Amino acid sequence: MRVARALVRHELRLLASLGLWVARRTHGATAAARVFGYTRGQGAMAFGVAFVCVVEAVGMSVLLRDWPAAHHVVLVLDVYTVLFVVGLHAASVVRPHVLDPDAGVLRVRRALHADLRIPLELIGSVRRELRMTHAPADGELDLAVGSQTSVTLLLERPVVHVGFLGQRSEVRVVRCHADDAAGFVRAVEEARADA
Repeated sequence: MRVARALVRHELRLLASLGLWVARRTHGATAAARVFGYTRGQGAMAFGVAFVCVVEAVGMSVLLRDWPAAHHVVLVLDVYTVLFVVGLHAASVVRPHVLDPDAGVLRVRRALHADLRIPLELIGSVRRELRMTHAPADGELDLAVGSQTSVTLLLERPVVHVGFLGQRSEVRVVRCHADDAAGFVRAVEEARADA
């Protein structure tokens, strides 16, 4: 039952992300916060997959034109698939990393799948580090985009990460990607110094 609730919540957030994307809004960012995107390299691929899904929908419509009941079912599934693919990209766009110095928190995110709040005082160091993804060790969280991360955060004490289906783990090393990795690192260091 818990898994079913998590999946329904995911789908509702996906639709909400589409709405935020159309309205050109950002989720969870206050006026004083700085946002850092991580979607620059994935948009073309997402829309390429969506285009392939549209082509597949047209092909299935032609193949199933003599079976209207099957045609309608497959058409609904195809439209949902296109919405899902575009929604995943929209979720990445409207849920960037958020640095809120007033609240003393850095939110490191990856679309709908991860949203980790890290108090600034727990960040021991932050550095640019381009890494290809690998199986993370215990206590590590990799939020890769395009199979790579560009920023590494080392924490003084572990923080609790709640996974997609509610599983909890303590992490001391967080790796993520930012389009402007140098600006991200500089902003976090400045915020840590001010805090």
